[in-house]
Amino acid sequence: MNTLALRTAYQHELLTEKDLTQVCAAHHPISFSKGAQIVETDTIADGYLVLESGLIRSYVIDFNGKDITTNFFTQGEIVIEVSSLFQRIPAKESIEALTDCVGWKIDFQDFQKLFHTLEGFREWGRAWMANSLFEFKQRSVAMIADSATERYHKLMETKPEVFQHSSLKHIASYLGVTDTSLSRIRKETAKA
Repeated sequence: MNTLALRTAYQHELLTEKDLTQVCAAHHPISFSKGAQIVETDTIADGYLVLESGLIRSYVIDFNGKDITTNFFTQGEIVIEVSSLFQRIPAKESIEALTDCVGWKIDFQDFQKLFHTLEGFREWGRAWMANSLFEFKQRSVAMIADSATERYHKLMETKPEVFQHSSLKHIASYLGVTDTSLSRIRKETAKA
C-alpha cells in the first residue's frame, strides 16, 4: 500500500508513526472515471477521500438552475462535503470527477473511531477544520474585495491544473464571472 498521499495529508506533530499507520489502514483505495458523481445532492456523505491524482470539483445548482462551481480539489487535498458528513444531513453540494481520479477513502464510522481514540488524529482534525474555515473566509472576502482578474491570477497560482483539465464554464462560475468576462481576462493576461 503506497501511503505517501495519506502521510502527506495527515501531517501533524501529535500523530505518531503508530497513529499514522492506523489512520492509513482505515482508508481504502478508490478510483473514479471522468464525470463520475462522488457525492450527489440530497444524499448523505458516507466518508471523504484524500485525492492522490486527478481533478475534482464541488458545485451547486442555484435558484435559477445554473451550475455554480464552489471548489476545485487537486492532488493531496481532502475531498469532502463537510456539512453532510459531520451533521449527517443531505448534501447541498454535488462532487464530480473532472478527470479520471485515484484516491484513498475513509468511511464515516472508521473516521469516528479514529477521532475518538487517537488524540493526534483529533488534533489534526481540528487543525484541518480551522485551516478550511480560514480558506473559506479568505475566498468569501476575495469574491467581494478582489477584482475578477485578481481572483483568476490567484487560481492560476494555486491550482494551475484547473486550467488544463476544467471547462471554462466551470472556471468562470467558480470565479463569479460570465464566460465572456473570463475570455476577456484570459486575453488580457496573455497580452501582459
